[in-house]
Amino acid sequence: QVQLVESGGGLVQAGGSLRLSCAASGLTSSVYSMSWFRQAPGKEREFVAGIGWGWSGSSTTYADSVKGRFTISRDSAKNTLYLQMNSLNAEDTAVYYCAADRAGLGGITTRRYDYWGQGTQVTVSS
Repeated sequence: QVQLVESGGGLVQAGGSLRLSCAASGLTSSVYSMSWFRQAPGKEREFVAGIGWGWSGSSTTYADSVKGRFTISRDSAKNTLYLQMNSLNAEDTAVYYCAADRAGLGGITTRRYDYWGQGTQVTVSS
């Protein structure tokens, strides 16, 4: 059974940093494409960052809104996905979710993903 568990969220002042983690268990292959999404109150879940799309190993993709501020990475030995978030602002406030696509293709739409974590809250105070 696949399980994704996020951690590392919290309250931070604007301009600050946080590092989110997503511990994965039950994934039978290391070639899963994985991504981070976020959902703010009253808004749809949106793509933030992805890694390993299209069986590309460690290649990364970012939403324009976070490019240059956020960094996605993963430690295959630990089965853990990370999201380093710097220069946070109020618009980054949301619940952040990690997701895994067993087909290895990835993408920016939620329907591409088979497994989701429960989410971790990030709140940025201005």
